Formats: sequence, C-alpha cells, structure tokens
Amino acid sequence: MTDSSRIATARLGANGPEVGVQGLGCMGMSFAYGPSDADESRATLERALELGVTLFDTADAYGAGENEKFLSPFFNAHRDEVVIATKFALAIPPDDPTRRVIRNDAPYIRQAVEASLRRLDVDVIDLYYMHRRDVNVPIEETVGTMADLVREGKVKQLGLSEVTADELRTAHTVHPIAAVQSEWSLFSRDIEANVVPAARDLGVTLVPYSPLGRGFLTGSFAKAEDLTTDDFRRQQPRFTGENAAANAALLDPIRTVAESHGATLGQIALAWVQQRASVHGLPIVPIPGTRRPGRVAENTAATRIVLSEDELALLEPIAGKVSGDRYADMSFASAGRE
Repeated sequence: MTDSSRIATARLGANGPEVGVQGLGCMGMSFAYGPSDADESRATLERALELGVTLFDTADAYGAGENEKFLSPFFNAHRDEVVIATKFALAIPPDDPTRRVIRNDAPYIRQAVEASLRRLDVDVIDLYYMHRRDVNVPIEETVGTMADLVREGKVKQLGLSEVTADELRTAHTVHPIAAVQSEWSLFSRDIEANVVPAARDLGVTLVPYSPLGRGFLTGSFAKAEDLTTDDFRRQQPRFTGENAAANAALLDPIRTVAESHGATLGQIALAWVQQRASVHGLPIVPIPGTRRPGRVAENTAATRIVLSEDELALLEPIAGKVSGDRYADMSFASAGRE
C-alpha cells in the first residue's frame, strides 16, 4: 500500500502548529542503526514532505550533533513548510564520548539551545524537548528555563520526553507543554495508565517514538545477531536471547491482520498507534524513523488503515506478553519512575 496522497493533520498542543498526523524520526540517518546512505536519506526527507509529513524529529545527542547538521540544508530549503523538533538533556562527557549523562540544569540548557541553533542554522526552534529527566533538578526549574527561551524568541513550543504524569502536570503549571514524546507501540504501552490520561486532560499532543518497536514489529529482524555490530539495538533486552525468540512469536496476530488488509506488518503496527487517537481521545503524531523513500510512502499509507474492533481485540494481548525491558537501564524511561 503506497498511496501517494497527502496525510491528514493534527495540532501540537492547544496553540501549536498543525502538522502531518505522522512525523519522521531522523535519528537513524546519522546514528544508532548502522551505516546509512546520505543521498538516500536526503531523498527520504523530500519524499516525506511531499506526502504531508511536516514534523521532523532530531536531537543534539544523535551523533553528537551530526544529525542536526545533516538536516540543516533540508530544513533551510523548506523552512516555511517544516516543523523542527530537537532536544537537549543527554550530555556527552568529554572524557568518554560513548556515555550520555542526563542534565536539566539552566546553564546546560542555555548552552545546548545555542549549539542546536548553530548546527541547525535557524533563528528559532519550533518544538524544543527535554529529552530525559534529571530527577536531581526540580522540573519547575527546568521548564522555567525553557519558558525563558520562548520569551526570548529562541523556541516556539515546549515538549517533554519520557516524563511521568505527575511531572507533566507540574511542568504544565509553569508553561504550556505542546507535546510529550514517549515510546508507544504494540510492544510498549506503559504510558497508557497515567501519562496518556494526563496529556488528554491538559490538551497535550502525544508523539510516540519507536512506534514500530525499533523495527522489530516490521519483521525486518528477529534477533540482535541479525543487526550490524554498531547497531545500538544489540544492547536492548527485548532483542537478545530467549526474549527475542519469544517476542518474534508475538508477531503472528499482526501477520493475520496484515493479510486481511493487504498490508505490511509495519503498516498494521502504525495503524494501531494512529488509532490510539480515537481510542484515548487526544491528538497523536507518531514519528517512525526510516532512511528510505519507499518506506516513508508505506508508513504514511498506514494513516488511512482503519482496524476493526475484532482486529484490535486480536492485537490487544500482545504488549502484556512481551519479554524483556525496552531499555537495559529503565531509569531512562518514565515507567521506571511511575
């Protein structure tokens, strides 16, 4: 299914911009998922925009700023058409470039935003996320600094990633939050208990990352050993050993639904996430990542697949059967603090 018509739109927060109802995660174009082809990645960006994708997601931590630099020419060529989302908080220690240290303090935020503006070569960032939560810094202080960036014209909208419901509610009292980015897929549903209801109550848009279970839900790999040695998914518990074998068996109901729609596994996984908007009553803009133009067309076509109640019921038990955590260190996820 590769319908080329443009996708529908959704609003980011109460007063944010209208964006395509599906965004594009750009991390893999520079980082984490093994070798990439720059020309193909650039073609992917252009194809996404043609199909109505307007929210493009990056972060300063992706390739130590290289992803922001890579995206800059595309953003500047289409500045009035795209919504740029980037993030701060995962600092790289000078003595160990392989590590990430969570920082939410004001001096670091100011340093980070200036660096991102330079790399992106823009005057203002459309959506600026706190990438991860440093529990040693009151969230009121962090969001207060972010709010100052809005007042100074460096940032338009604020977002938070991997926060608890209480953290979101507290942050929202300091400054309106437009979007919360958290992992949400057929394999990862922990945010439904508390974060999703809080976002709905506050008028915050949910931006699910890894809606394809980091590619596992597409059937493109079945175990960590299928991936290149520099692929960070080799370190994730769900894709190793007995966990991988058990989780691969969970794809069977997705295959059944896919066959009935003449769709791919990935399209059904994305359609399920998109349909959470009507199930939970709030705007949802997932950001599947890809580096191939054909895959963008496939992914956006999933926004037009509607799953029946029987199909949803068939898929419902999957998350409860998943083996292994989504991170080796769950302190990087909100579920570790709820």
